[in-house]
Amino acid sequence: MAKNRKSIPIIDVAKLLKNSASPDLLKSFYEAYNQLGFGYIINHGIDSALIEKVFDASNRFHAMHLSEKMKVALDHKHRGYIAINTSTDVNSKLETIKKPNQSASFMTMREDKIEDPKIYLSGPNQWPELENFRDVIEEYTTKLEELANNLLRAALLSTGVTDLSVMKAFEKPTTWLRLLHYPSLASDSPADLYGSAPHTDFGCLTFLAQDNIGGLQVQAPDGEWLNVPKLENSFVVNVGDMLHRMTNGLLRSTPHRVVNRSGSERYSCVFFYDPNVSFNIKPLKGTGKPKFKSLNFGEFLREELVASYEKHKAS
Repeated sequence: MAKNRKSIPIIDVAKLLKNSASPDLLKSFYEAYNQLGFGYIINHGIDSALIEKVFDASNRFHAMHLSEKMKVALDHKHRGYIAINTSTDVNSKLETIKKPNQSASFMTMREDKIEDPKIYLSGPNQWPELENFRDVIEEYTTKLEELANNLLRAALLSTGVTDLSVMKAFEKPTTWLRLLHYPSLASDSPADLYGSAPHTDFGCLTFLAQDNIGGLQVQAPDGEWLNVPKLENSFVVNVGDMLHRMTNGLLRSTPHRVVNRSGSERYSCVFFYDPNVSFNIKPLKGTGKPKFKSLNFGEFLREELVASYEKHKAS
């Protein structure tokens, strides 16, 4: 049973960067992600100047005229511009969501030279005509992928997994980088109108870089919503549904939401790290008697995207 943690833990991963997952680090990671499922990761090794460049790229993209952004509108490969009012968390396990998320975003995934019709979501990204945009995004994605791979390995070890052959499923991972823009909601807007409706992430690990505006809230085990303000030089990292299943429920996939009634626009950059679409998700050896059935990640993704995005409904 998860303890009733009421603060977001801070985890120093400096030793992880030296290819050393110390017992203390594994213990800290397990306690944080077994109890709450969210934490601040510090000493992560990603240059703050690079993160600032990513936010600058995001701001410049979202400042473009809508007609320019629509030139790279979301495609069937789930890459490009996602306009406001076009995605709804209809699969939320927390409440019935009827109103679309009040955010706009630009999405990239793994950069493939060509689209292979046999591989779901494969293919090249769409890129806006912005100077020093693609280079910054690709550099950032490469750095985050390396960090995510190291942290995932530590996550598995923290739960008792000893056979790390599962990491082969991440040699060609499914990655997503989402540059989000949240307008401020009116103070008298309906209670069920969200920047991002209550949900759990469906993948393995999520890395959030956010600005100072706030708005992210995490649900504690007792149901209380906790604010997650920006902590300088940190990523907010959380576990998603697939890693929850892989660890047989030992690591918690935590509900969270974004409510921005600050009066200011909010920007965040979210990186998602998941296995290859061909991978079959199931509890790993060392985590106890399996509580979950096996499911194919690609098939699961297709169902999620078709349910939540207008573009996938039409394709």
